[in-house]
Amino acid sequence: MTLTIPGFDHIRLPGADGVELTAAVGGSGSPVVLLHGFPQTHLMWRHVAERLAGGHTVICPDLRGYGASDKPTATGPDVYAKRTMAADIVSLAAALGHERFALVGHDRGALVAFRAGLDHPETITHLGILDIVPTLDMWDVLRGVPAAVGYHLFLMAQPPGLPEAMIAGSADAFFGSFLDAWANDPTTMPEEVRAEYLRASAAAVTSIVADYRASAGIDVTHDQADQDAGSQLAMPVTVIQQDWGAQLGYDAAAVWKAWAPDLDHRLTRAGHFMAEEAPDEIAAAIQDLLAR
Repeated sequence: MTLTIPGFDHIRLPGADGVELTAAVGGSGSPVVLLHGFPQTHLMWRHVAERLAGGHTVICPDLRGYGASDKPTATGPDVYAKRTMAADIVSLAAALGHERFALVGHDRGALVAFRAGLDHPETITHLGILDIVPTLDMWDVLRGVPAAVGYHLFLMAQPPGLPEAMIAGSADAFFGSFLDAWANDPTTMPEEVRAEYLRASAAAVTSIVADYRASAGIDVTHDQADQDAGSQLAMPVTVIQQDWGAQLGYDAAAVWKAWAPDLDHRLTRAGHFMAEEAPDEIAAAIQDLLAR
């Protein structure tokens, strides 16, 4: 049985190109969509969603290829392009009657949110980004020995076949290694939640790899085109991340300022899974964003 956010409705909604997404929806008020990261599902937002639901309609989908959402076969580069995945979210929100909404993403979901902000500036009112840099910048800052922290990005960028076979052959060990290594406080992820992430990820190896593979191909092309055109995020943006700039030797705030003129850039002492480790901090930051 799929675990979801207590007190929220768990429903199916239309994405793009005939794909259907599953989402947890709760609360009332102005809409906020929360997008999960790897190797997780919408469940990662359970604490933050409950804190926001008193004043907002909170929508937490599983991304295409993840959790209980559809997992289309990647027969071309566009199937898991962040542009396509962003179109999923716009369609899903519209099906709930929301033509404009705030959007917050973590990890892979943050890449989708970033693309939605560039492609749909008339739709995204506020944008929150947790613990990434844009794809184009990500490949630029991953240099030398420190880049080993992102080895999975290079593994899943390889042509179809070998990455899928290697990961499927030891799925729990592979996905579990990130849940363990990226958490400052593993006790904030109960065993039943960890088991749900492992179960959902093992059932989605092919689509997860396709999502990552797109970030070594079509997503770079889309980001480069926007950078060349001088495109920027038109809405208020809040970025919260670990101090990756210090670890990898780049100016994280400057990277984001180039894309987001109206930027609130924050560092956190929480680990990568900050929505679970520090839900009060993350919920408060989202409320601050929505007030801008």
